[in-house]
Amino acid sequence: MKTGRDINNRHLGNIFAIIMMLFLIPFAGISNGDDHSQPQHITNDQQPEDWEEIVLEEEYKAGRMIIEHIIDAHEWHILSIGEKHVAIPLPVILVYEGKLYTFISGKFNHGHDAYKGFKVETAYGSTKGKIVRVKDGTMETDTASSLPLDLSITKNVLSVFFSLIILSVIFISVARSYKKRAGKAPKGLQSFLEPVILFIRDLAISSIGEKKYEKFIPYLLTLFFFILFNNLFGLFPFFPGGANVTGNIAVTLVMAVFTFIITSINGNKNYWKHIFNTPGVPWWLKFPLPLMLVIELMGVLTKPFVLMIRLFANITAGHIIVLGFISLIFIFGHLHVGLGYSVSLVSVFFAVFIGMLELLVAFIQAYVFTLLSAIFFGMATEEHH
Repeated sequence: MKTGRDINNRHLGNIFAIIMMLFLIPFAGISNGDDHSQPQHITNDQQPEDWEEIVLEEEYKAGRMIIEHIIDAHEWHILSIGEKHVAIPLPVILVYEGKLYTFISGKFNHGHDAYKGFKVETAYGSTKGKIVRVKDGTMETDTASSLPLDLSITKNVLSVFFSLIILSVIFISVARSYKKRAGKAPKGLQSFLEPVILFIRDLAISSIGEKKYEKFIPYLLTLFFFILFNNLFGLFPFFPGGANVTGNIAVTLVMAVFTFIITSINGNKNYWKHIFNTPGVPWWLKFPLPLMLVIELMGVLTKPFVLMIRLFANITAGHIIVLGFISLIFIFGHLHVGLGYSVSLVSVFFAVFIGMLELLVAFIQAYVFTLLSAIFFGMATEEHH
């Protein structure tokens, strides 16, 4: 029989899951660049000595192409036809010197124009891809001014909204099926998702314990399906797929921070005792220099840091490798058309192979992040007799 405390604990888990999803929306907009920044053209009177080499760089830069495909953007690129870019403009929301500015990112003309005194920085540097203030009547960045507070709906933010809507529709439908078909065999979408839900439940039981796992289940299920959905959606190259949400370190940071907060809040007396006064450790490691305390606190902070980096690095690395193989076609093709066609066979084969590995990694990384979070919860709530 469930007590009032058990019910409250389950509600607390649901609240944490909802809050995490809401927090992910603004953080997903933190980006390092824009999808369609164009290289600055060099005029005839500025020609360097080795003009041919610069022309080659202008025609194709593999590193620039790769970075521009994995970072966030203020518009959703669909395709390019020659010099024309087909993209979905997204809302720009800026706060600067106490004033609110709202408009559509299409006003920037893919980074070529300024609007209302702002532009998307196209020059490579610390502000690359960010919206910056410009000098009056020019496209020059006003270095004397500070960056505006950017609350824009970027590509990653929009993708998080898609995730939130689709996952909500799916699981509300499954929940209704459970109520209507209570005591009956699962059917349709319910039968498809039930083994996965039970798998996460068993994972939580084995890591946290049968008596305490229930209040963590809503958060763990949210983690797993959010990561899995966005990993798979990121592999789909066409709108509304292709956003690199879980490859954005700001997004993985938010999820890691929530795991850290839940672990810290639920940590029992024994958990904190082992951190601040580790049993069985000689006194000279605790006083006068508290070496063990420093080591234990570093361990507490390292756990969420590792969660953040592991997911970010694995997802980003897969995208970079695929784009690297595709880039080889254009690099060799510029040297000789025949080389381009020859290399394309190998590049496409390895790109498809890595793509299949990414599909596997999408499931593995969702599982690993959820598993480690459950283990951390279990360590924080474990009782020692």
